[in-house]
Amino acid sequence: MVNVHERYVADRLAEAGRWGSETLPDVVRRHASEDPDGLAFIAGEDRMTWRQFDSWSTAFARRLVAAGLERGARVGVLLPDGVEVHVVYLAAMKAGVVVVAIGPRAARLEIRHLLTVGGATALVSFASHRGTPIVELVDGLDIAAFLTLDGPFSDLSDAVDLSGRALGIEEVHLLNSTSGTTGMPKCVVHNQNRWFYYHELAVECGDLRGDDVFLTLIPAPYGFAQWTANFTPTLLGSPTVVMPRFSADEALRLIERERITVVCCVSTQFIMMLNSPILEEVDLSSLRCMFTGGEAVPFERAAEFERRTGAKVLQFFGSNETGALSRTSVRDTTDQRLRTAGRVIDEMRVRLFAEDGSDVTAVGGPGQAACAGPATCLGYYDDPAANERLFTPDGWMLTGDICTIDADGYLRVVDRKSDFIIRGGKNISAAAVEDHVGAHPAVAMVAAVAMPDPTFGERVCAFVVLRESATLALDELRAHLDARGVSRENWPERLEIVDDLPRGSGGKVAKAQLRQRFKTPA
Repeated sequence: MVNVHERYVADRLAEAGRWGSETLPDVVRRHASEDPDGLAFIAGEDRMTWRQFDSWSTAFARRLVAAGLERGARVGVLLPDGVEVHVVYLAAMKAGVVVVAIGPRAARLEIRHLLTVGGATALVSFASHRGTPIVELVDGLDIAAFLTLDGPFSDLSDAVDLSGRALGIEEVHLLNSTSGTTGMPKCVVHNQNRWFYYHELAVECGDLRGDDVFLTLIPAPYGFAQWTANFTPTLLGSPTVVMPRFSADEALRLIERERITVVCCVSTQFIMMLNSPILEEVDLSSLRCMFTGGEAVPFERAAEFERRTGAKVLQFFGSNETGALSRTSVRDTTDQRLRTAGRVIDEMRVRLFAEDGSDVTAVGGPGQAACAGPATCLGYYDDPAANERLFTPDGWMLTGDICTIDADGYLRVVDRKSDFIIRGGKNISAAAVEDHVGAHPAVAMVAAVAMPDPTFGERVCAFVVLRESATLALDELRAHLDARGVSRENWPERLEIVDDLPRGSGGKVAKAQLRQRFKTPA
């Protein structure tokens, strides 16, 4: 008997080829022929042309094969965001091996977990990771081949045969991870076809063109970076600027220096850019749009970004697993772009499910959003229990987000199902609290979490990073919220001033670490 996950994968594989028959290596090879000296990637002083991208990835593909990796083998890739990681990803497609992608901020426990769960038998990295020799980090694991990148991409003999090795658009090419903000990550299964479809959506909603220049601030392994760095710029023939380590000041300077037209980042990053003291000093006139997400997009700060840069703020709503359920567009109004998660994508067959599993789509919810369409992943790798939780019994992939859909088809995210603060039986949206608190002029960044309470079960605590030289007391914050007309039940009952907010390896705020502060030792 075929289970729900297997049926779902069969449906997705049946769609392969609908959005083009060229693989990503085919596209790069074409650019190398037609525009050999055009820039593909920029990282600091490194500038890689299409010719170099094609030749270097072929050279490393031969190295992977020479290391004894069979077609379909899994290889861990642990690299910062520079030209190297993109060369290796493309090389893996040419060599017919599957990348187990590990975030550049991952620590020992996560690295070992992902290599083990992903079944990796080889690892590509620099000789050390965050000051620790890589061999020490993976000591005891079944890693048969180490391929370090502490030198140039030197070619091997043509005798290393790549014929018949390349991965097709329908085949698995990548296992990446959930962001790890709520526990040990799971491996998410990707093929190229889903990202070709996603590319079509992105081009349409952002009016993206071949002469655009992308700045992608999300690390390469994550879902958001798949289309913003690995696929859409390459399919367009556009250069992509990446940063090995994010800095708000340097990101702003890059927009000016490289005449960036499209910036892609999580909400935390664009807020940090807004807070930068050099914002008024740099020329951002080239910027047309910013794709953001990964967290709730705060209206006040997004509107401020549009006012101060002239760029339109856009987003897709979805996850690493589900891809896009809805999207905003350059043709949407300001309220539609910044107060909703955009219009539902018809082909994604979006539904809303109530707590009891009933379909509440027809009445607009609220309910947990789910979908069954071509932007979705192929499930979790080798994890039947997780796949069972990911799908409804009739085959819809769940997001874990509580949403509504209005009469015009625009989706609004009420909150993550697990991120409600339940105070005396009342569900309080952490995202709504963050939006209101974040509008206070003293607040640079905020995260709202539940703190245990013996009477009400939970109360709201706001962890706040202040702007430079600013001060803030809880009474002042409450007065601000009162003036905005915020219901008292949505006011923080505790204010914690912190120097910074912890983040998971995907760049999102790691709320599990904040909640941990309220737990007393046993």
